[in-house]
Amino acid sequence: MPVIALILLVVGVVLLLLGIFVQAVKFLLWVGLVILVLAVIAWLMRFIRRQV
Repeated sequence: MPVIALILLVVGVVLLLLGIFVQAVKFLLWVGLVILVLAVIAWLMRFIRRQV
């Protein structure tokens, strides 16, 4: 019986860490998306200024 409890404890800790990791990845995905949009806007502004 203690072996099953130990296995459940390990699985619970792994799932907890995985949940935190997934939240961090979601946050970094949004940060990356914002940086990408800002880079595209900056490139467009430089392109338009060169044309004028």
